[in-house]
Amino acid sequence: MLIEKFIEYLKIERNYSVNTLSAYKKDLMEFQVFINENYDKCVIENVDYKIIRSWIVLLVNKNLSNRSINRKVSSLKSFYKFLVKTDTINSSPLIAHSPLKQSKKIQVPFSKDEIGALLDSDFFKSDYKGVLQKTIISFFYFTGVRRIELINLKTSDINMDSYTIRIMGKRNKERIIPMLPKLKESINEYLKIKSQEFNNEISDYLFISKSGIQLSEKYVYRTVNEYFKLVSPKVKKAPHVLRHSFATHLINEGADINSVKELLGHSSLSATQVYSHTSMERIKEVFKSSHPRAK
Repeated sequence: MLIEKFIEYLKIERNYSVNTLSAYKKDLMEFQVFINENYDKCVIENVDYKIIRSWIVLLVNKNLSNRSINRKVSSLKSFYKFLVKTDTINSSPLIAHSPLKQSKKIQVPFSKDEIGALLDSDFFKSDYKGVLQKTIISFFYFTGVRRIELINLKTSDINMDSYTIRIMGKRNKERIIPMLPKLKESINEYLKIKSQEFNNEISDYLFISKSGIQLSEKYVYRTVNEYFKLVSPKVKKAPHVLRHSFATHLINEGADINSVKELLGHSSLSATQVYSHTSMERIKEVFKSSHPRAK
């Protein structure tokens, strides 16, 4: 089945996370059901844009947001690009498609005070679980990595001598992130208790659960969410908000946006520029120091 081949391609060649693969498959299967119910003798690889357009209209009528619809169509677009690449079809039916307009979604980062209040607190126990969870949160804030990048990190990716970390990002794109001394201290503390906990019989993965296996995405999300509930009133407390905080705080302190782009592993500058428009406190500071009548 073409959908299964495409999902396998994303898994092996693109190194997509389990959640992302599940979302792609769900979108494509929904479209497959739509075709089966409305167009006799039509197969997914031979649809034209009119059929896709009808599906989009159906989604609009179901009151889905433009953002959700664009994401579903993006799944289709990637699927048809794959079919072109594998010579299954000659051209994509979505080649001239324009996404629906959507409002920009601005996520509010954790403040430096909130992050400091957590990392400098005594909320974390001194046992293996407590040290693991504190190191996970520290690692996110000190590196800006994605959740799946943290989960897949190997101990061999950490170079203590050169103070660098090797990250394998999206589409197997590798990047090197500098390691600050405070993060090195945290990792060393974690490695020490990890060695004691598992009697040196340790997995290749840097971060492992109490049972000695690779962390799940759900566990990492829950760790960040539950601890930040203790220090932040923000609605969203996901690992991505820590990545957002990392980038925003760097830019607010004067970091070059191109350097931040490389640290985050973004393929285009436009993906990084969103972080330069999110800090109202920084805008207020600039406004007060720059406006002639504010002095």
